[in-house]
Amino acid sequence: MTVSADLFGSSPDWLSHTLDNASADLPEVKALLPDGTRISRKAVGVLDIVPPADRSNPNAEAIIVSAGVHGNETAPIEVMNGLVSELIDGRWELACPVLLILGNPPAMVAGKRFLEVNLNRLFDGAHTRSEYEGLAEAARAQELEEACRQFAMANPQALYHYDLHTAIRPSHRERFALYPFVEGRTVSIDQCDFLLEAEVETLLLQHKAGTTFSSFSSSLLKAESFTVELGKVRPFGQNDLGRFSGIRDALRRRFRGLSTPSRKPPFDHLTVFEVVHEILNTGKNFRFHIPDDVANFTEYPPGTVIWEDDETSYRVGHSPEAIIFPNPDVPVGHRVGLMVRPGRFQVPAR
Repeated sequence: MTVSADLFGSSPDWLSHTLDNASADLPEVKALLPDGTRISRKAVGVLDIVPPADRSNPNAEAIIVSAGVHGNETAPIEVMNGLVSELIDGRWELACPVLLILGNPPAMVAGKRFLEVNLNRLFDGAHTRSEYEGLAEAARAQELEEACRQFAMANPQALYHYDLHTAIRPSHRERFALYPFVEGRTVSIDQCDFLLEAEVETLLLQHKAGTTFSSFSSSLLKAESFTVELGKVRPFGQNDLGRFSGIRDALRRRFRGLSTPSRKPPFDHLTVFEVVHEILNTGKNFRFHIPDDVANFTEYPPGTVIWEDDETSYRVGHSPEAIIFPNPDVPVGHRVGLMVRPGRFQVPAR
């Protein structure tokens, strides 16, 4: 049998196997590539891949890459599937341990963001809350946390996590990354270089710890983690993967242990934003004054009323602010959006 058949049975590749077995509870399966690289299918949509022990890891790193935490965000899923196929076909050699995750297979099959509850709000232990008891997405969050913990324990190198997404709404900045808040931590020059290599030109510094996948890995596993938004949501098979060549090539370079290329125009400058206000649905006759079709990073002038309820309101401060992730259709207490403005953090230069 081939390695692909050992791992994926009659399915032609990793993605097909994941969709074919989306709700199945399958045992762990292991396979060995001809060059000695070990691949373990830890669960449906979860591959733990380790190069031979005697192979150099020039960047001294271990990398977690996830996609499909929202099931309808298909382009990063297809990018990751392509990289796995390249590796199995022997087109390049792996230099560092990697954990590759397709987050929410049942939602991927349904073509939906999630089925019962937003998986990307269930990490950092949030899945244990009573309101999520018995939900499949809560169980999946727990499973993915445990897979990441085991990977981090097995690989003491510097740990990195990139959680890849695409957006439902348009954006004035098509590709941007969110850096989870960890007290006292700042973004390294190497990570700024990686984002630019992936053609990501905007970085948003988050203002508090959260329950996203990248927040979990950064706070609990001490990883350098990013949520990376890469473009627009489209169904499987309808993505122009040429628009995602930046992240594909940057990840492949990291997986191979190659050195960081020099910055080249137009991707030679990273614009940094910081959060100035988190909009929550207060439930007290909450009124959100942003149009449903507004693009991410739409800017509003000082004095603009963004939201109000029966007791208070929020107006843009003394300088313009932009909105990202506006979505008023959330439960009381959940995030409706973020107001951001250019940050004071200066990106290190080479």
